[in-house]
Amino acid sequence: MSSDRPHIAAFDVDGTLTTRDCVVPFLRRVAGTRHLAQQLGIDARQTVPALIRRDRNELKARAALAAFADRPVQEVGHHAMDFARAVHMSWLRADTLEMLRSHQAAGDTIVLVSASFEVYLGSLGDLLQVDDVLATRLVIGAEQRFTGALDGPNCRGPEKVRRLYAWLDERHAELGGRIGVDVTAYGDSTGDRELLLDADVPVFVGQHRPRWLPASY
Repeated sequence: MSSDRPHIAAFDVDGTLTTRDCVVPFLRRVAGTRHLAQQLGIDARQTVPALIRRDRNELKARAALAAFADRPVQEVGHHAMDFARAVHMSWLRADTLEMLRSHQAAGDTIVLVSASFEVYLGSLGDLLQVDDVLATRLVIGAEQRFTGALDGPNCRGPEKVRRLYAWLDERHAELGGRIGVDVTAYGDSTGDRELLLDADVPVFVGQHRPRWLPASY
């Protein structure tokens, strides 16, 4: 990478920066396991076909509706802060965290790019002292209550690249956005494929390098 261009380090979160998934534990923390199961059962006509298709985006939308619909923003925010602290204390991968700290020491810009919910990743980002967080957002309706709907697409797959490009267009407009920076991306799954393939330096966090990521990268 060119040393005179801004360096951006884009980190996936679940399984990359953390040792485990964060989405389901947070849903359970907010709604309770029983309530979540009941609501998804009521919504089975939409949920079951999504499960059969393995449609992660639709499943995320159904789960968000079951967990967040009509919940006060302040209440969820309290859960989010507590959850972020727990993740920061116990769920971070030491090896990936070391890479993140190395980028920070080098003066690189750090951004989390994740399908996890922004409502708690914002707090985790503050604890990690990263520069920004691009994640799955929730719609806030009347009286400061969540509607349960997603605000835009699930931040997974191609949406990660779209969100990062939009962010770079704002952050580095004078350089032409993405074309004016070097990006190192970290991911651990097919949900990070497009982000890794677009990166100048892709880093797959896992034991088995996927076939879709060329060895020349």
